[in-house]
Amino acid sequence: MEQYNIETIYQIYANQVYKYLFCLTHNVTLSEDLTQETFYIAVKEIRHFRQDCKLFVWLCQIAKNLYYRELKKHKKISIIPFEDINESGIQQHNIENVTINKLDIYSKINRLDEKTREIMSLRLIGDLTFKQISEILRISENSARVIFYRGKQKLKEVDDNGEK
Repeated sequence: MEQYNIETIYQIYANQVYKYLFCLTHNVTLSEDLTQETFYIAVKEIRHFRQDCKLFVWLCQIAKNLYYRELKKHKKISIIPFEDINESGIQQHNIENVTINKLDIYSKINRLDEKTREIMSLRLIGDLTFKQISEILRISENSARVIFYRGKQKLKEVDDNGEK
């Protein structure tokens, strides 16, 4: 197994892991905490990384497991609705180019079914490629694209028909 430099891994993936967690939690503080804990576990467990997936996917699996553990522990976690997050607050946490229009879109995304919401959030907030999304969710890349496209169509229907 090749030698890993955790500092380099952190520099490359920390922002992406944070964005992924923010997609799950919609909570800035919790996402930051879980990102740090993800890398703490990665440092401890890197020797167990089997290389049967990409390192980024392995980190996201750790992050997702930590998030689920947190949900079970507290049974309910405070989620900041997108419409309550001001633009400057998000920019301080490395999510670029957010506009009021995007916040409106994100609030509409929250009304979609879970799978569509997750894929659209990972793509729009997490800025992940369809390939990365497919690896994380263990679906085909084409499925991720189709679900994303159908989600966009549902959002367009909401705009064309007014609020549903």
